[in-house]
Amino acid sequence: MLPRLLIVDDDEEIRSQLKWALTDSYELRLAGDRPSALQEFREHQPTVMVLDLGLPPDPDSPQEGLALLSEVLDLAALTKVVVLTGQEERQNALKVVEAGAYDFLSKPVDLGELKIILRRAVHLAQLERECSEMRQQLHEGGFEDMLGTSPNMQQVFSTIRKVATTDASVLILGESGTGKERAAMAIHRHSARKDGPFVAINCSAIPETLLESELFGHEKGSFTGAHAQRKGRIESAIGGTLFLDEIGDLPLAIQVKLLRFLQEHTIERVGGRSPIQVDARVIAATNMDLEQAIGEGRFREDLFYRLAVVVLRLPPLRERPADLLLLARVFLTRFAAEFGRKPPPLDSQATAALQNHSWPGNIRELENRIKRAVIMADGPRIAPADLELDGATAPADAVQTLQHVREEAERSLIESSLRRHAGKMTAVAAELDISRPTLYELIAKLGVERPGK
Repeated sequence: MLPRLLIVDDDEEIRSQLKWALTDSYELRLAGDRPSALQEFREHQPTVMVLDLGLPPDPDSPQEGLALLSEVLDLAALTKVVVLTGQEERQNALKVVEAGAYDFLSKPVDLGELKIILRRAVHLAQLERECSEMRQQLHEGGFEDMLGTSPNMQQVFSTIRKVATTDASVLILGESGTGKERAAMAIHRHSARKDGPFVAINCSAIPETLLESELFGHEKGSFTGAHAQRKGRIESAIGGTLFLDEIGDLPLAIQVKLLRFLQEHTIERVGGRSPIQVDARVIAATNMDLEQAIGEGRFREDLFYRLAVVVLRLPPLRERPADLLLLARVFLTRFAAEFGRKPPPLDSQATAALQNHSWPGNIRELENRIKRAVIMADGPRIAPADLELDGATAPADAVQTLQHVREEAERSLIESSLRRHAGKMTAVAAELDISRPTLYELIAKLGVERPGK
């Protein structure tokens, strides 16, 4: 669709000349005075306007043209106005620029120069409009540090607002990279505990031998190396929120102690004998299928129901395609500013590649790919290669074949490692250099039989 251009000049010959020169590049509207120009502008909302200051009833004065410029910019501030002035009217030219005109050009008009100015004006107007639309989307679709205008994300935001007003335990479910910790932080910030601490702990990132002490603290001399009394993360969250990420990876022995804390709101440090009262809200998160873990005896059912008073499910990025390009543009702007660069736009192939990708790593993957693209892009626009994405969509049968080969290879490696380590999941995860939650997820996905099961 051609950009709209309004030409305002009281000289019919000049209007005809400009119309002839520009008709192939613009959707043109013409006006010879201020009232008709204002009517055309209101009806057609042009992107760019070419304006002669000398308009009737007093074509020798710039007043009508200046008044029209002011009225147009009041109606649509992003409109680019190119003013035509006489050779001896430099003072008027400076006035119109101060009043908000995009540029000015002296008569007689050089059509080649005018075409260049108009192309730049249209490009800038489009960029500003995109930025304005993005800011509006962020205003309407943003919530804390989370973004999304899609219906499923709006439902997530609604649930967060409701549950934040209570002290109920929340279980956040979602694939890796969907923003579970951000959701937990949003709940905390909108709660009555917002001025208290937000204490986060990743249950899969701490060795089992240290996890109990890390959560519950310890008394001096309770074990080798315990040279002083130490508060645990639960105790540190008094008056605030405790966020337990990867809760599905919690060992059964620790699950028992956590259940007792949720029931009684008291803890005992390792080596301690006195109960400590703890007033903290608990939010847990996992990418694991906890119901399956319960069925396999890896997670306590009573703990699940204590944690899952409210369940918040975060959709994967592939289920919210309407948010994909919004997020991509936000990340482009953020990282370009971080590296002191102008945000490079996505070319059409890069946009298609983003939309065709399945996003197994979700928002975290998108963020990393955009950051890399901002660093690596050589051209004026980001191409699929900058994102390390293929611009073409592979045939469905080829995708299926590659997926089958990969799954068979993963199944074989896991089965071999399980046999070598007699089904000990910690040892298998360490050998394969993956986390235990990922290992459990792969076993379930690939239908791997565990020894002794």
